[in-house]
Amino acid sequence: MGHRFIHSLIVAAVISLAPVTVAGQARSADPAYSPPRTPDGKPDLQGIWQVLSTAAWDIQDHAARLGVPAGHGVVDGNDIPYQAWAAAKKKENFEKRLTADPVTECYLPGVPRITYMPFPFQIFQTANTTLIIYEYVHAVRTIYMDRPHLPGHLDFWLGESRGRWDGDTLAVDSVDFNDQTWLDGAGNFHSDALHVVERYTRAGPDHITYEVTIEDPKVFTRPWKMSMLLYRRQEKNVQILDYECHALEEEAAGRLK
Repeated sequence: MGHRFIHSLIVAAVISLAPVTVAGQARSADPAYSPPRTPDGKPDLQGIWQVLSTAAWDIQDHAARLGVPAGHGVVDGNDIPYQAWAAAKKKENFEKRLTADPVTECYLPGVPRITYMPFPFQIFQTANTTLIIYEYVHAVRTIYMDRPHLPGHLDFWLGESRGRWDGDTLAVDSVDFNDQTWLDGAGNFHSDALHVVERYTRAGPDHITYEVTIEDPKVFTRPWKMSMLLYRRQEKNVQILDYECHALEEEAAGRLK
């Protein structure tokens, strides 16, 4: 037997013995866990966090391909309820993904994709505002807790976010997106009618359960959900570093000349 075949048998055996996790289901918070509190008594979500799944490449179950690790999906039921025309568009996007994915042009990834890009982000809280600073292109989201959405339809890469506390869960309601971002690198997409509700719940000292509801009547037949864990970065002196996409793109282009 070749070494590759033997390795495959070992991997298969390990997987068969491992606990099975249903795709799209993150671990629920321990009901006995009491999260730390901010001065105003709300759960403290502050810190540097990162998703460790492969959702940035594909939010559904997928095999490995060049440059993409295999992964379990984060979509509940592993099914995205596209309208017929949109399913065909998603397939076209996938076939052209190496050049058509908006992040190849260094555009902002949009919400919720920016959360599960393979880069950390930092959460800050005040009584009236939750601020998220992302390492990816230094993107910033300001989530106001004390005001309604702006009137009319606006056009933002990361949408317009408003937050509220639902018990110990931070619920973030975002609208006013453009239609220029994807949900992952596999071509899953949305329109400018996208409505995203995110739910952040402390699941333990170093975990946040992150749940997302996606609604877009122009593209999907019904709302759908995905969920995953956010992990607290543990390294000593961990901090948000630099990832300037355009600058790195120009640097790489210069090396090829």
